[in-house]
Amino acid sequence: MAMLASTASGAEYKFKLAHEVAVESTQHLAATRFAELVKDRTNGGIEITVYPNSGLGAGPQALNLLRGGIIDIVQSGSTTFNGLVGETAALELPFLFRDAGHAYRVLDGKVGQSVLDKLTPHGVQGLAFLENGWREMTNSRRPIRSHEDIKGLKIRTTPNPFHIQAFELLGANPVPMAYSELYSALETGAVDAQEHPLPVLWAAKYYEIQKYLTLTHHAYSPLILVMNKRKFDSLPAEYRTILIDSARETAAYQRDLNAKQVAEIIAGLKEAGMEVIEEIDTTRFRQIVEDPLRESFAEKYGMDLLSAIAAEM
Repeated sequence: MAMLASTASGAEYKFKLAHEVAVESTQHLAATRFAELVKDRTNGGIEITVYPNSGLGAGPQALNLLRGGIIDIVQSGSTTFNGLVGETAALELPFLFRDAGHAYRVLDGKVGQSVLDKLTPHGVQGLAFLENGWREMTNSRRPIRSHEDIKGLKIRTTPNPFHIQAFELLGANPVPMAYSELYSALETGAVDAQEHPLPVLWAAKYYEIQKYLTLTHHAYSPLILVMNKRKFDSLPAEYRTILIDSARETAAYQRDLNAKQVAEIIAGLKEAGMEVIEEIDTTRFRQIVEDPLRESFAEKYGMDLLSAIAAEM
């Protein structure tokens, strides 16, 4: 278990930050960057120790520990928060965002802040949206060149009910599963396929056990960086501002890092032996899943959030 923040003894506040992925990932680089920025800007007043790779538990468990005050800060995919705030499930709807710029404007603006604010009554202070990135599909059975090739695949999904519905509509057999269990499940054949952004699947070394990658770009996947609300509120106002500003700066840093790494990752995956399908027409994917998913979401939460996201220019 790596602990990469400062261990200087003069810190006024010492916090634990938990995330789920490997130290090679941009998520880990973002977490350590955030810790460094906060330490520097508080002149060592806040010391953040980073626990990667589900060292303090998978996302839902870590979030529960944060709410109980055992962990102070958590960085996890938006699906982790669906049980607290159902509207967070909207953020990973397939084909929701037109492009990365659209996603960033939504998440960094009033719409994103309105989602973070919904966490507050649950004892969670939203700091910023970082990113997993655009979700792509890998599998061990066959190249995916059209929606027809997805039929029959056992695919690991997040617990997001709309992810599960999307793959059911496409004819796959979705299997919700914790990220920490996925490598083993792929290796043993318990599932055939998975869908994650390139930086995540590269850091997790899924290329060791998956033959085919298709750049479906079917959904954007944000991370949410949050803090225990009581501990956040107990800080001096200056420190609270530093935490939020540093989180937002870290988000920009990590997004830029991800964008720069995409070409290198694709080249590395090919070199590792994966067959990469880079061009695929997702029109039929969209036609099959888009309207049913939005109808399902609207039945539970109304259309206001989806309309606000669509209206963001």
